[in-house]
Amino acid sequence: MTITLTDREKSVLRTAAYGAVSLMAAAAGSPGKAAAQGSLNLTTATGPVGHVLAGKTKDIRLDGTSVAELADRVLPALTEAVSLLRRAPEEAGDFRRTVSVAVDAAARAHRGEPGPAAAEMARKINEALDAGTADRERPELQKIIEEIVDSGLTGVTLRVNDERGEWVGAAGLSELGGDTPPPVDGHIRIGSNTKTFTAVVVLKLVAAGTVGLDAPVAGYLPEFDLDRRITVRMLLQHTSGIFNFTGEYYDDGTFAPGIPATPAGKEWVDNRFHTYRPEELVRLALSKPARFEPGTDWSYANTNYVLARLLIEKVTGRPVAEEMQRLVLGPLGLSGTVQPSSATDIPEPHAHAYYRYEEDGRPQTVDVTRHNPSWISSGGDMISTSRDLATFISALAGGRLLPADLLAEMCMPESKAGYGLGVFVQPVPGGGTVITHNGGMAGHAALMYSTPDGGTTLTATLNYVDDAAMSMGAAFQEATQRLVAEVFGNGQAGPAR
Repeated sequence: MTITLTDREKSVLRTAAYGAVSLMAAAAGSPGKAAAQGSLNLTTATGPVGHVLAGKTKDIRLDGTSVAELADRVLPALTEAVSLLRRAPEEAGDFRRTVSVAVDAAARAHRGEPGPAAAEMARKINEALDAGTADRERPELQKIIEEIVDSGLTGVTLRVNDERGEWVGAAGLSELGGDTPPPVDGHIRIGSNTKTFTAVVVLKLVAAGTVGLDAPVAGYLPEFDLDRRITVRMLLQHTSGIFNFTGEYYDDGTFAPGIPATPAGKEWVDNRFHTYRPEELVRLALSKPARFEPGTDWSYANTNYVLARLLIEKVTGRPVAEEMQRLVLGPLGLSGTVQPSSATDIPEPHAHAYYRYEEDGRPQTVDVTRHNPSWISSGGDMISTSRDLATFISALAGGRLLPADLLAEMCMPESKAGYGLGVFVQPVPGGGTVITHNGGMAGHAALMYSTPDGGTTLTATLNYVDDAAMSMGAAFQEATQRLVAEVFGNGQAGPAR
């Protein structure tokens, strides 16, 4: 869709974008360097937005004012800029991505990581961007998330980007006993959505010629004496047959336990700050019988993605978090996304996660928002926001992260579960398919969906009281189905790739 802007509207866009960089520069502690680095990144915008931002900026007067005065001018301009671009969703998305990348660059210009003041200013900027997308004429979406909370979850936030623009909503509570809803751009532990991020890093290394998609994993990781029939592709698609270190559920209903860290009652709560090395997880899995011969079946196993992490680290010589930042988070400006590996904290703002277990016949509920995620490693350790997840899945499905041939490989599902390489490819009511991965871990969960062209996305965060019986599992599945049907049903999803 093309968009025509008046001179005043162009001035609003420039004031908003360059003003956001100026705000970050003032908060980052190195104004000149931060402003230069952020402004440089504003030149990455394309289309009409890029043309506007590249235009003359003499109409912008941002010098000589206090931070408070600057914020009073710039934050409303950010909201207005996104609002006026809503009639052209692609342009609105490009503007938001460009500003986010520039803000992140300015925040990191001083010492490589944003300080508390810069992080707080980034939050305010994101809130202003979110306010520009607010559309209260989506009562059907608000009703669904409120009913999801009524089914037993503590809190839900939802972000939908479609032909009507962006809608953001929240329901329930951020914290048990509190009275505030979960923050709409709050941080959440995204669980197995991590696998999609990890798969993208591996596939970018494939694109660079560093890794062979159909090469034996044993050639890269000889220390584990893996079956040489297991390829990199099999890891990403869960067709290796390797035992799942978090435990295996078999078709006959039996369960083979894995590591004690898997959330299963008081034992997990008591040990939730223990650090597990990824090699330790892999060796435990390899000490168990394989589920099937490599390439002959499909079974979801977190072990595959711990091996993928070790593969990334072996061939690059750098920690997986650094490669994630270099190849995915940095280029997309995902400043709200981190890979903590073994760090226990979660950035503010965030909703709280809880775990319930029984002790001496009495139920105990513990806040487990802080815990060491090394027990799940690159199978599910990442933290993100619904905004970052929407940017990520839209960029991925829309072809902005991987070459077309590798994206096609990624979205080619196997026949048993519809799993590609780090994503599910699923049919939706009314026809068409979506590219998706969801995940949950110990009281936090996230949903991530996109049409195959990246044009329509649904991302959500959920916080709840978890337990060993996974009693919220049915409510989680029902919530997912209702939201997908509402947003992508009736033929709104695109055809499969």
